[in-house]
Order: sequence, then C-alpha cells, then structure tokens
Amino acid sequence: MSNKINAGIAMIKVFESWGVDHIYGIPGGSFNSTMDALYHERESVKYIQVRHEEVGALAAAADAKLTGKVGVVFGSAGPGASHLINGLYDAQMDHVPVVALLGQVASTAMNYNSFQELNENPMFADVSVYNRTVMTPESLPHVVDEAIKAAYEHNGVAVVTIPVDFGFKEIDDTFVSTAHNHRTGVILPQEDQLNEALPLIKEAKQPILYIGQGTRGGWEAIKAFSEHFSMPVAAAVLAKGIVPDSYENFLGFAARVATKPANEALAVADLIVFVGSDFPFARYFFNPKAKFIQIDIDATKFGRRHKTDVSILGDGATALRKLVELGTQRPKDEWLLANQENKRNWVNWLASFSDSKDEPLRPEPVYAQINRIAEKDAIFVTDVGNTTIHSIRLLDLNGQQKHTTSGWFATMGNGVPGGIAAQLSYPDRQVFTLSGDGAFAMVMQDIITQVKYNLPIINVVFSNESFGFIEAEQEDTEQKKFGVFLEGADFGKVGEALGAVGFTITRYDQLQPAFEAAKNSKRPVVIDIKIKNQRPLPVEELVLDPDKFSEQEINAFKEKYDVHDMPALSELLKK
Repeated sequence: MSNKINAGIAMIKVFESWGVDHIYGIPGGSFNSTMDALYHERESVKYIQVRHEEVGALAAAADAKLTGKVGVVFGSAGPGASHLINGLYDAQMDHVPVVALLGQVASTAMNYNSFQELNENPMFADVSVYNRTVMTPESLPHVVDEAIKAAYEHNGVAVVTIPVDFGFKEIDDTFVSTAHNHRTGVILPQEDQLNEALPLIKEAKQPILYIGQGTRGGWEAIKAFSEHFSMPVAAAVLAKGIVPDSYENFLGFAARVATKPANEALAVADLIVFVGSDFPFARYFFNPKAKFIQIDIDATKFGRRHKTDVSILGDGATALRKLVELGTQRPKDEWLLANQENKRNWVNWLASFSDSKDEPLRPEPVYAQINRIAEKDAIFVTDVGNTTIHSIRLLDLNGQQKHTTSGWFATMGNGVPGGIAAQLSYPDRQVFTLSGDGAFAMVMQDIITQVKYNLPIINVVFSNESFGFIEAEQEDTEQKKFGVFLEGADFGKVGEALGAVGFTITRYDQLQPAFEAAKNSKRPVVIDIKIKNQRPLPVEELVLDPDKFSEQEINAFKEKYDVHDMPALSELLKK
C-alpha cells in the first residue's frame, strides 16, 4: 500500500518544490482546508496575513516583478476571491507570473446556491492564462503544478479554484512535482535578421535606442551598443533602473510619465531601435517617419506600435551584443553631443530645486534626501500618479538598485503592497515605497502588515490634497476641475496609530532629521510630507521650441513651470 498524505498538504509541497516561500491572503470558511495545510507546512511556506486581498494580489505581482519568481495569493469564496481582481490584472498587464488560489464551497454544496458560492471561473477567465476548478482531491497537487507551469510559460496569471472539502481528504502520496524539469532559455536572434538592420543603422543621422523591461540584466550590452553606434538611449518606465540614471547617453523616459530629453529626441529621431518593449504611446511620441528596428522574443508584438522596417526575433541583450560585433562603429556626432547636453541641462534644472525651502515643499528636496540615504542596493516601489512622474525623474538609480510600479494597469495603491513584497523577498535590502496621499489612503491599513512582520520599510507619502495626475488631465481638457481635491489627513499620525514610526513634515529643516531616523529605524516608517499642489513640468506638451511657438508663448510657459537654462533640443542641434 502506498503512503497517504493530506491533499492540501500535498498541494503546499508543490509550491515548496517550485521555490515559493510565502503566500498572501485572508482566511475564510471556504479556505480552511488550505489554511490547515499552511499551518502544517509553516516552516517551509510562510503565510502572510494581509488586511485586504487586493493588497495580497498586488504584493504577489510585485514579488514576480522584482524576483522573476512566481508570486502566490489566495482569496476565499465570493468576496475574498473578487477582491483579488485588481492585483491580478496588474500582473497580467505587466506580464509577470502569479498563481491565485480561490476558495470554493464544498463540492457537495456546489450548485445549491450556497452561502458565498460564486461561479468563479467566468469572472477570472479574462485575467488568466490558466483557469481551472479542481474536480477531485487526488488532482489538487497536479492542477496546482500545471498552474505554476502555465504562469511561467505565459508570464501571466493562473487561477485554481478549490472546493474546501478536497483539501481535507487523504490521497495517495504518489504525486511528483515537475519543478525539477522546469527550464528557461534565451531565444537566439538569427544573423540574417541582424544583418538586415545594419544598413539602417549605418544610414541613420539621428538614431536612438529605446529599451523596455525585456532588456533587464542587459546593461553592459546596452552600454556597448549605445557607444559603438553613438546612440542616445531612452526607456519605458518599467525599465527604470536597468541603465544607471547618471549615464551620459541615457535620456530618460517617454510620454507623460517622462523626461524632456527623451521626448524631444524620439520626436525627431530618424531611426528607432525598439528593444524588449510594447510601449503603448509610441504613435503619439515617436516620429512616425522614423525607420524602425524592433527586437522582441514575442513575434506578435512586431509592428504593433510603429511601422516596423526590420523585425528581429530573439533576446534583446543578445541581439544588441551581436549587432555590435557585426556593425561598423558610428563616430560621435552632433546628434549625440546635442542629446548629451540636453540631458545635462535637464539634470541641472531638476537639481536647481533640490534645496528649495518653499512651503508647502517641492518634491525635489524630498528626493534629494531619499537619494542621500538610499543604500547601493535599495529597492523602490513607486505608486501611481504624479509621484510616478517625480520618481522616474528624481530617483537617481545606480544600476544595482531595483524599481517597480504598476505599469500598464497603472492602479493606484500598489506602493505599500509592493514594499511588503520587496522586503519579504529581499529581507537584507533597504526598501522604500513612494505614494501620493490619494494612493496611500487606499491601502494604508496594510502598514499593519508591515508592523506585524517587522518589515522596516520606509513609506514616503507626498500629500498635496489632490489626485494631481487627473487634475492635470482636467486642466488639459479645459473642463471644470471636479472630484479631484482630497480631504487632508495626518498620515504620520496614521502610521503611528498602526504601529509604525511616523513623521509629518511641513518644513525643509524637518526633512533631514526624519530621513536620518528612517534610515536607522528597525521598524516600518511613514513619512508624510506636505508638498505644493503643483503640476510637474508637462514634457508631453513642451512650449519651448522657437520654431513652433512665439516668444510670448515660450516665456509664459517658462514662467508657469519655473523653466530656466534649458533650451529645446532643436536649438542645441543648431549650435
């Protein structure tokens, strides 16, 4: 006779075999068999009790973004499961592997209109790459194993619904996880496709390299390509941190959550080398007449964002290295030098506000303190809104530090959960979360989770009493500003009430002591900083080019946004 094992425990052992060491969720009656299994396996897989299932799902997505490993979350039948949706869409749209376990009433109660019974498969059909209800206790470990494989294979969300009675059953202990068979590999680009790209690079007068998160880990290849072909580099927001922000050829980011040098260069580039990205705003910010070389591991993306002249199927960093080997070096030219100068002017303009003592405070002095205390391998999780704009412009990442946010789904409230994930996955590294007051208020209850698990996260809240990002959109559409202004609160005291160390900052001279204390704290910290409700410079609508705007229009724009010593790229190219 074969040995017996509890089906729920067999399932948790599958997660163990795949290297999962923590799972987020909130228990419910429909999930009690799995809770019992988690109790028995608590030394191997840690249960993380969040205070809202959405936080657990967002944290699982952040785990996957930061580590590349599958994130895992659960919700009980009905409301516990439906609360997961937001975080699961974040994972789906940023293409990371997450497994969601859903509770279900007992198999004997299904289809009897039972309490909290929900037909969960249809609800999760759109968000998932794998969506199954377990049909027998014996199949429970098998279905979870299949779900993990599907999440990895498709970089997406796998959903498993578990009738609660199945997890309590004894089954034969014969199932063997397939984790030891899991393999990953690099798609090698074909040389004939690479050779097609070389004439376009040789002929280009104003080329630029645009990178996405598909180039993660490829900094050396990006640098070699940029310098061999004398190309400036721009990036997608999710690629923040791949290239050190101080690199002279790095212009920053495109679109609205963006930088001036990148937007200006992409608008007039005659060649764009587009690598490992699916940037959705290309049609608005890339020169439509530019030649386009696209490199990706997913052939369905070719031509999606811009008419593509050469498509190269393969790993981005590998392709960049091969192109350097095959292609003739381009000398430094006026195009590259003008873009380097544009970047220097931009950095100097931002830095000119770093010691501003305005009240309410500007964001620049706050980020100066964050950069000052940040350790060389710190992790930053930025929430959604104007804080995202400030973070991609003002965080000075060195290439060893990590950064993530909610990219495509752009859901407010990802900051605090992402910080929990970062600190659990990297317990020896310093972690910051950066949130606006609107986003922080959505998830601030889970500061309790940081406190419960003694996670010394530095949570920075930028309070301007506005949904500032949306306020700017209402301004642009010339409508009455409505629904965007927020009631203020003292989030430092909120943090204290939840068990963290709390600071509320209203003056410049309070910044350094608070951040020094945060740096040395062994407990979670909430620093609420009252900042001016001032729109960040709208680099998507620059009024600086004398070829396009009158002197009066340019001066009005400069006065409104405190612009100085920062000519347009067109002026630098004429020098």
